[in-house]
Amino acid sequence: MNRIDASMDDMANNKFLTLYNSVIKSYAASTDFSTNEVVCLLIVYYKFSLSNRPASRLMTTNQLYGLFLVLFQIFDVGIIDRILLNLTQDARTVSPDAWMQLFSVFLSSSLEERMRFAYNVYTSAGTQILNRETVAIAVEKFFVGDDDDEVQELRADMCEFLFNKFDTDKDGIISFEEYSEVVTIQPALMEFLGQIFPGENDNTLIAYCNNIESLFPQED
Repeated sequence: MNRIDASMDDMANNKFLTLYNSVIKSYAASTDFSTNEVVCLLIVYYKFSLSNRPASRLMTTNQLYGLFLVLFQIFDVGIIDRILLNLTQDARTVSPDAWMQLFSVFLSSSLEERMRFAYNVYTSAGTQILNRETVAIAVEKFFVGDDDDEVQELRADMCEFLFNKFDTDKDGIISFEEYSEVVTIQPALMEFLGQIFPGENDNTLIAYCNNIESLFPQED
């Protein structure tokens, strides 16, 4: 697979294949991406890592934050932090595996996989469960204004509405089973505590930017 990217010379191409051969094989076998699509995603990762310094082999979390804001169109820093917590424990760098995991779930067509990831993001603030306190904190950002009493009332009403919707056994906790049961029927509620995934238009841009041909819009 020589000259896999025209912007890299033979030495850079060979170095890329040496570094990522096992990752390419792993994700081509375990995801819906083709081998070529995995290679294209990792080339983007490789170029980010090279922009740090010539000998670098890792992308930085700051670079990934930039992608969330510019490419993924996700602006909630708290949500971004939680997404990263579900991908890596390293606060400074992003491994090739974490990079591939991110795109695998972001571009997945599996509702179950996306629900599990979203629920894990929402519960990664320390509690590991969605209780009233966790949900109340999450909905704070939905309502702002000068009238504190009105804002507090709106937040309380929203919290109550969400528990009436999701907490089907009325035990004060929204379990994954309860969450998935509701979302399976109403997928639009998957991101009920804040955006986690890029929108459809952003997915198209992501596909073009990373040459993921299987996700290119189909012409009628």
